[in-house]
Amino acid sequence: MTTPTALARAEALYEAGRYEQAGELAARHLAGDPEDADALTLLARCRHRAGDHATALVAVEQALRSEPELVMAHLMRTQILLALKRYGDAEAAAHRAVELAPHFWGTHYALGTALATTAEAGRGRDRARTAAAYEAARTAVALGPEEDAAHFLVGLTAQRRGDHATARQAYETTLRLNPQSSEAHNNLSLIRLRRRWLRRGAWTQAAEGFVASAALDLTDRKARFNLEAMAWGTAAGARWVALLGFIASAVGSAPARTGATGADAVVPFALGAAVVVGSWAGWAVWMGRRVPPRLRRPLLLVARTCRPVLAMAAAVALLGLHSVATMALWSLDSGVVAALGTALFWAVIITYWVSRTVLNRRMPKD
Repeated sequence: MTTPTALARAEALYEAGRYEQAGELAARHLAGDPEDADALTLLARCRHRAGDHATALVAVEQALRSEPELVMAHLMRTQILLALKRYGDAEAAAHRAVELAPHFWGTHYALGTALATTAEAGRGRDRARTAAAYEAARTAVALGPEEDAAHFLVGLTAQRRGDHATARQAYETTLRLNPQSSEAHNNLSLIRLRRRWLRRGAWTQAAEGFVASAALDLTDRKARFNLEAMAWGTAAGARWVALLGFIASAVGSAPARTGATGADAVVPFALGAAVVVGSWAGWAVWMGRRVPPRLRRPLLLVARTCRPVLAMAAAVALLGLHSVATMALWSLDSGVVAALGTALFWAVIITYWVSRTVLNRRMPKD
């Protein structure tokens, strides 16, 4: 029979992220003591982490048959049932955990998580459940003020209710307690992005948060998608500069193409060239301030593997090059210039909507 210290070693392996080895050690312990509820709960945790939710549920329910009031087993059962999308059963399990340990922050956190997940699982948001999840999260914070997960749940539920001020404060507290929380970095950045036109530096802070989130969790698609969306937004925003240059170059070079000479040709040409150069120079300066050097490489790395971003950037760049060519080759036939410019103009418009649709399809469902 395995000595009792084997279970402690299994717990240590679990905390170290070595779930398979922890599960094997717990299983060996259970071979000699099959009714050990703590070992069964640990085995369920290991199986749950490995993605084998059905086996995990069998183990945790066996633990509850052995010890019906084991709070940790009820909490584990809640997590497993949520993973299996058995939302009603998960809520019931969380409520039972609260009944057994009403003064433990973790039971209220589990209830809030179950309610929030159930609210988001339906076709439409369940406002009543979201409100109940928010209250459960606040109770968890009151009982465990140093628990970053409880503060994060307050932020998440407040954000879903539209209370962005409370959500921002909760995420900031989460990051104070746990600077490695990739989810808090991501969600706080989403809130900052909402105020990008009202608060100076908000866009840059949001980008920094998404970069930090993606770096902390390489498997999380949410932060990467948000970075892709920001890169696409940057390319799409440049279309206005390209369109302004397109109009300025067409108007400015028109007199010279129709045979005008002297001031009648030079003045419009100079004004058109000034608008083209000035608009792109202004955009470059603005983006240089908005995207500091530390953010340029991450955004470029994300952009070069995202087809919607590449397509949008290419369409804008071609229209911009057309403006420069129109001014430089002022003697070129006006029909050719107009035909090419019209095609590129509509290419930007069409690419904007198509790339936006394709980008939205890349959005993680969770």
